[in-house]
Amino acid sequence: MVELKNVSVTYSNGVDALHDVSLRINDGEFAFVVGESGAGKSTLIKLLLKEITPTSGRITVNGFNLEKLKKNKAHKLRRTIGFVFQDFKLINTMNVYDNVAFVLRSIDAPVKYIRNRVPYVISLVGLKDKAKCYPNELSGGEQQRVALARALVNDPQLIIADEPTGNLDPKTSLEIVELLKGINECGTTVMMVTHEHELVRHFGGRTITIKEGRITFDDYIG
Repeated sequence: MVELKNVSVTYSNGVDALHDVSLRINDGEFAFVVGESGAGKSTLIKLLLKEITPTSGRITVNGFNLEKLKKNKAHKLRRTIGFVFQDFKLINTMNVYDNVAFVLRSIDAPVKYIRNRVPYVISLVGLKDKAKCYPNELSGGEQQRVALARALVNDPQLIIADEPTGNLDPKTSLEIVELLKGINECGTTVMMVTHEHELVRHFGGRTITIKEGRITFDDYIG
């Protein structure tokens, strides 16, 4: 569960990024967060990952009270979140299997668990036959699928996808959102941040619009 209560953020340079934002995304929900560049989407993500702290207000993510969570314990919060970047952030010297396994190795997961979990997640995103390929041997859509597998591999409670279709063609974009929808149907909460209104209208569902640091729309569209 993600909950913000009366959250505002003013940066040290005087920029007001968020204004009195209250928002709740329940466990198992899929929500689009829509807004143009500079609307406050990136600030919202940084708050949820505890990369920054709000000027005022309270935030709860996956059972963590972020006001009380010390910075040196923030890694515990982040282990409950899978993050998907727009520009993939893959390690070019590692193949698909190792890019995904890297997440589990970094938290000292048991070797047997890694050997079972990684192939399963790679298959889940449709890349079973690409496990030994390197990022430069993959299409943009395939690279984003690897990024999605990496976000999934630690079985997070919440996936935050930050403009995951920003570098993809329309057909591939639809496929990536379909994948995210399928993951959500298995019980994982998904928050997809985007500026692509056409994509949101195509899929419908809960849509949260941020404009100039304020939530201007929060409802279900057909």
